[in-house]
Amino acid sequence: MEEPLVVYPVPNEEEGEESGIRRGRRRLFGEIKEEGGRLGRLAGPMVAVTLSQYSLQVISNMMAGHLGELSLSSVAIGNSLVTVTGFSLLLGMASGMETLCGQAYGAKQYQKLGIHMYRAILSLVLVCLPISILWVFMERILCFMGQEPQISQEAGKYVVWMIPGLFAYAISQPLMKFLQSQSLTLPMFLSSFLTMVLHIPLCWLLVFKTGLGNVGAALSMSMLYWLNALILGLYITYSESCKMTRSPITKEAFRGINEFLRLAIPSATMMCLEWWSFELLILLSGLLPNPKLETAVLSVCLTSISCLYAIPYGLSAAVSTRVSNELGAGNPRRARLAVHVVMVMALTEAVLVSVTLFALRRVVGYAYTNEKEVIDYVMEIVPLLCISVIMDSLQGVLSGVARGCGWQHIGAYVNLGAFYLFGIPVALVLGFLLHKRGKGLWIGILGGATLQTVLLLIITGCINWQQQAKMAKERTLEGILPLENGLK
Repeated sequence: MEEPLVVYPVPNEEEGEESGIRRGRRRLFGEIKEEGGRLGRLAGPMVAVTLSQYSLQVISNMMAGHLGELSLSSVAIGNSLVTVTGFSLLLGMASGMETLCGQAYGAKQYQKLGIHMYRAILSLVLVCLPISILWVFMERILCFMGQEPQISQEAGKYVVWMIPGLFAYAISQPLMKFLQSQSLTLPMFLSSFLTMVLHIPLCWLLVFKTGLGNVGAALSMSMLYWLNALILGLYITYSESCKMTRSPITKEAFRGINEFLRLAIPSATMMCLEWWSFELLILLSGLLPNPKLETAVLSVCLTSISCLYAIPYGLSAAVSTRVSNELGAGNPRRARLAVHVVMVMALTEAVLVSVTLFALRRVVGYAYTNEKEVIDYVMEIVPLLCISVIMDSLQGVLSGVARGCGWQHIGAYVNLGAFYLFGIPVALVLGFLLHKRGKGLWIGILGGATLQTVLLLIITGCINWQQQAKMAKERTLEGILPLENGLK
């Protein structure tokens, strides 16, 4: 008996095309999910690291606040000065390593990571020398600027005792960027969290039990900055995770400092121009009518924004690492995918945080003061803060893309134009000429941040990813090349 003939249906061309589209969509969704997981695993610890490091200054302010108004004012001024004139500059310069180390790691040029780290440490330590001289004379500078003599004296002592911490910071930041470029974020988190926990009892002991006062708070921070650098240094030296990337100190590390500086200086300029514009806002508020109220309110706003910025900064560090790694590995498509995914994450985070902040607008001020006038004024400005949160989140990740690609100099021009040619002049007009006071100052700086975000979005949209990958390969093999052809 013959077997029946079985006829199998043959898919027509349209069905095959639809099946291919479905497979393509599933593959794309899988890649998006995978990239989101990678970014989340990088960003989470970096958020914790940022908050832990920021909390050191907050703890010092809280401890000093219990010594009296003079101590609180002097430590607050001291922390602002050391941040503006020292730590922001070092952090910005160290961010140049995100391009060099990240792309070298992606290109599997592992030994170059150690070389870049040594170059960065040497460069930052040398930069600390003139900063230290400036800090030694900080008391006289404050008096010359018209600050109250007693506050100048106490703030000057605080700044001087932060000098040891400055050199520790110059060492720890390159170590952190070295680890970040390899996605080794857990050691950074554990070290930062440990120093934060130890700072509470140590600062209390030095401030209250030894009679050092403000000096004790600065000494505690300096000691723990050195502890952080020591822990990270030991991990890099002995961990198996860094076996391929650590390298001995050679003459090559000292000969190629110019290579590091060509990215470090624009990177520092890019970061400091934005940072300084907000600090300038606080100084301008002191020239308004009722300066105590205006300064208090804008200080509350700036502190809140700085704390909330830890989240987008974590995303910024994550996308910088992912973009630089993928460009170094010659995967422009994956680098572009990382940018798209992180933008969605940043926008989602910004909306959630801003909505929460707006819902808490009536109680935000109580976290800082019991003065009804200040609380009501803060509540009035909170809607502007909500918009600032969105702008900060978007520009934060876009700045991370800039560092990953290596076009920090373009970001520096954007920040110069957005804040100093637009934002600050608008703030001056609104705050002083139109008598909008502190609210007008914040609207001006918000306008600068909005323009910054729009310009960075346009530039990012014009990136030629194939060209960026080619340039990353040439950078890791031969050195830094100009970026004229990095955009479409």
